Amino acid sequence: MNRSALSLGTSPPPAARDVLALLKPITWFPPMWAFAVGVVSSGATVEERWLLVGLGILLAGPMVCGTSQAVNDWFDRHVDAINEPDRPIPSGRVAGRWGLYIAIIGTFLSLLVAMALGPLVIAAAAIGLALAWAYSAPPFRLKVSGWWGPAVVGLTYEGLSWFTGAAVMLGAMPSMQVLAILLLYSIGAHGIMTLNDFKAVEGDRATGLRSLPVTMGIRNASLLACAVMGGAQILVVALLLMWGQLLSAAVVALLLAGQSALMPRLVRDPAKHAPWYGATGVTLYVFGMLAAGLGLGGYFG
Repeated sequence: MNRSALSLGTSPPPAARDVLALLKPITWFPPMWAFAVGVVSSGATVEERWLLVGLGILLAGPMVCGTSQAVNDWFDRHVDAINEPDRPIPSGRVAGRWGLYIAIIGTFLSLLVAMALGPLVIAAAAIGLALAWAYSAPPFRLKVSGWWGPAVVGLTYEGLSWFTGAAVMLGAMPSMQVLAILLLYSIGAHGIMTLNDFKAVEGDRATGLRSLPVTMGIRNASLLACAVMGGAQILVVALLLMWGQLLSAAVVALLLAGQSALMPRLVRDPAKHAPWYGATGVTLYVFGMLAAGLGLGGYFG
């Protein structure tokens, strides 16, 4: 391991490409998608709000999500030095305390961008950033829990980003219908986040992370993940039907049926098939989010 990676002394600023690698652009898509769903679920027209929508996408993805990745990498730097030594911090490409500085700077810049989008967005961004720090940093370090860790990620990636998109468009609190659906999809995302834990069961045991596959066993954790994802969507369909959103409910139900057909293969070997399910079942899940958002926004008549 490069000693400069953990040095507390003065180190030169990292290269832009290494900062970008630290912020993990591949992780920005889920909150940006949820933000877009929030935009359409508001029912408001976008024509005169393109600048606000652009700022909101920047906030949800590169700013808040990117900052959360920097926070996580800083507080996981000792573990990454063993498991992922090529990551920017343990490799020394982001040396000294620059990982921490980037996380702090990202936090304040995110709040500045949120200030341009109104008080509700400021509140949502502040909650999301606080949870990002609590997820990774002591004394909370919520990521060590298989219950709290996925719940925090699901809420921030899906719920708060969806809320932000709707709030940006409306300049006001979204409807109770929108809040109910985004909360259910946030709960369902707990199952999606659990899928990420199957690839690192032995490493989690060794480092003390109490992921659900570690505490419940791999098969039981996979069954719970499927139940959480499916149960949340069943409630979404029920609410959409109750509100007269028949087409939206039908689309979500059809996409849920597709997920249900894929789940048995996932359960047979979660460690092997979790990435496959992420590319198939999770894709159907997020399209269901869009279908629900379009229905709430009045796009289905």
